[in-house]
Parts: sequence; structure tokens; C-alpha cells
Amino acid sequence: MKKYLILIMALMLTACSSTRGNWDYNPKVDFSQYKTFAWVNKRAGEEGYQLDGLMSQRIHHAVNEQLQAKGLTKVNKQSADVLVNYITQKEKKFDVDTFHSNFGYFPYTRNWWWGGTGSTTTHVREYKVGTLFIDLVDNKTGELIWRGSSRDIIRNYKTPEKKTENINKMVGDILSNFPPKPEK
Repeated sequence: MKKYLILIMALMLTACSSTRGNWDYNPKVDFSQYKTFAWVNKRAGEEGYQLDGLMSQRIHHAVNEQLQAKGLTKVNKQSADVLVNYITQKEKKFDVDTFHSNFGYFPYTRNWWWGGTGSTTTHVREYKVGTLFIDLVDNKTGELIWRGSSRDIIRNYKTPEKKTENINKMVGDILSNFPPKPEK
């Protein structure tokens, strides 16, 4: 019994981690050739969920710091080896919990019986999940060479510091496998 309780607790703790980086890349590309990067400028009227200006600045800053820590230098678009872009996506999710109550032992009835009237209560909770994608495109060929993403529940953090901390964690999770490590 104790083993099952420990297993259940371990599974619950792993389910609590909110962000996870996910990535895909072209295995034929030699990533050691890339030394510089620049941001792609979005065209006006592009569709898709867009973040407000402050969140966009936070993403740009976090990506710049991560890529520069990996040895890449930010330059102008014409001389960059890699072009960087981000995309966001938001989707509604629902949690449905159903509780059954009023079943049990009733010692105060005349015959002391098990059972009772049952009732069911269902709670529906709506929440939003946001996904942040970071794309890296070879500037010479125009081909996507690497894409990373991270999903998290969208929370309304009260302070700019918490919002920045959350973005830094997501970007760090996404770029943790850039450049990709060769398989052994």
C-alpha cells in the first residue's frame, strides 16, 4: 500500500511541471556554421494570436539573451546567418470534475443499513493554454532549420517581474536544445 502511495505522489509531482520544451530540427544541417542572428519583422495584418507589446519585448529580450549565451551575435537582417521568429497560439481547455456524494453508512435509521440517496455534482473549469513557438530560419536558403515550442497555462501574473520570469523560463526550456546535440 505504501508503495502505491509513493508512486501516486511521484506521478502527481511530475504532472505539476507546467512547461516543457519541445523541438524539431533538420538533422542534415551543420549548426556550428551559424554565428549571427537577426529577428524577422512581422508584416502588418498577419493572422494569429499576437501578444501585447510588453510581452513581445520580453520574448525578444529572453531569446536574445539565450542565443547570445550560446555564442551567437545579434546583427542586422542582411548579414545574419539565422533569422529568428516567434509565433504564439492560444486555445481553450476544459476540466470537468464529477463528485458523487451522500453514500455511506447510516447508523441512525431504524435498520442500520448501508446506502442512501445519491447526488452528483459536476464542476466545469475553463482555462487557456498558450503555446510559444520559436523558429530559426537559414537566411541564405530561407528554410526552417529548427523549431522549438513550449506550452503552459496562461496565468494572469500580477507583477511585471513574474511575467518576465515566466517568459524567461519558457524561452529557456525551448532553447535548451539549441544547437541540437549530436546523437551518439
